[in-house]
Amino acid sequence: MERSAILEKLLANIDNIYELGKQRAFELGNPFYAKYEGDGEYYTKELPNGERYLVSVEIIVDENDMPVQVKDTVIKRLGFQ
Repeated sequence: MERSAILEKLLANIDNIYELGKQRAFELGNPFYAKYEGDGEYYTKELPNGERYLVSVEIIVDENDMPVQVKDTVIKRLGFQ
């Protein structure tokens, strides 16, 4: 498949971008953060094992205002997906 055809296929359903982001976070051993309807001011944090939590998120930046760390505080456990 030609590269532009792959890109068009991915962009045809924007939900694929979300799934690619989740997959990549898990490949790197990181949790995946997303904001869903009903989360209010919080985020849903999903771990590679499927555990989910409602969390508040603080982004730590360096002297150049570049993000270097995500600090989260668990509000409540949402269970497994």
